[in-house]
Amino acid sequence: MPQKVVIKLNINGEKSRSKALQIASGVSGIESITLAGEDKNQIEVTGDGIDAAALTMLFRRKMGYSELVSVGPVPADGGSSGRGDQWENEAEVQIPAWGYYNYPCVWNGRYA
Repeated sequence: MPQKVVIKLNINGEKSRSKALQIASGVSGIESITLAGEDKNQIEVTGDGIDAAALTMLFRRKMGYSELVSVGPVPADGGSSGRGDQWENEAEVQIPAWGYYNYPCVWNGRYA
């Protein structure tokens, strides 16, 4: 299911805008990239299977300040948020894929 990620960046000029668009275009799974906000300081990325936290950290590494504003599904039509009956039917609990491993406690080179 496609999702929309909005990230606020520190964009000062045309050079930093093109750098932000170039960074976002290098990530796999992205379908469209647009600049949004009143000062064009937010980047909206739409695609399938986007890791929003990893994308935000990539922007932080390359450009400095970045803040994850929102993550959500792409609206079916232009105006609504698309959250009507979809969220009521998805009420199942997701169990994490990793397990717990009990590591032995070691003090002074001996197992306790």
